[in-house]
Amino acid sequence: MNTRAMFLAGCMLLTSAAPVLAAEKGALDRIRERGAINLGYMQDAVPFSFLGADKQAQGYSVELCREVARGIREQLKLDKLEARWVPITIDERIESVKSGKVDIECSTTTWTLSRNAAVDFSLITFVDGGSILAKAAGNPMSRFQDFDGRKVAVIAGTTTEKVLRASLAQRKMKSEVITVPTRGAGLKLLEDARVDGFAADRTTLIGIAATTPGKGSFVLLDEDFSVEPYALALPRGDPEFRLAVNRVLARLYRDGDIVRIYNRWLGSLGPPSVLLSATYYIQGLSE
Repeated sequence: MNTRAMFLAGCMLLTSAAPVLAAEKGALDRIRERGAINLGYMQDAVPFSFLGADKQAQGYSVELCREVARGIREQLKLDKLEARWVPITIDERIESVKSGKVDIECSTTTWTLSRNAAVDFSLITFVDGGSILAKAAGNPMSRFQDFDGRKVAVIAGTTTEKVLRASLAQRKMKSEVITVPTRGAGLKLLEDARVDGFAADRTTLIGIAATTPGKGSFVLLDEDFSVEPYALALPRGDPEFRLAVNRVLARLYRDGDIVRIYNRWLGSLGPPSVLLSATYYIQGLSE
């Protein structure tokens, strides 16, 4: 085949593919057509994403997604846009975005390169760290090293599990890692003294301890063993939708409205850390 024939054949292939490409709609088109945006949330990730006493989705990440929904309505120039809250579990959150079950996942998902192969992410919404919760009574553990030779529960398949195992190996600690399916299962093992600690993101552990009957019966490790940057999971390969989401988040950071949202859900933990404040500041991108 000569060069001219190859060129014509290539043009024919591009032309035949054009209708298929045109038929693929992005998230903004789907949202506009249905008049609703589907937002995934977890019912037990206090104070980021949980089911409130009023049976409505609540939390820091949830409120950020409410702001995003309002911002997208304005960007699409719609009179109204329904926010549909879809409960999801920790092990199905990435797949829920990937499959199109939800348009945005609003909880405590850490942005990692491996997850980025399946979904895209918004600007960073929070910076947390992995820690360990232990029972207060007779507890001799205050440092990560103190868990050497002990049993630590962690939710299977999370970034916390991966980093926990790496941290133990790096320090040559002989701790036994017990994987569990949910936060509730990990807490139950800890309450029953079947493990010595339960590992998760620090803020999540604070929420668990604060909302569990018998407050004060748990203590939190003084140090973190990882850094966990949270972000909203979005459909992969949809730059227009990612831009629309990031426009809203950047405005919240730039105008300082993020402080109001932080104080409502996380203010009891103290002001934003220096690292988190810097994250907000750097991401307050201008239009």
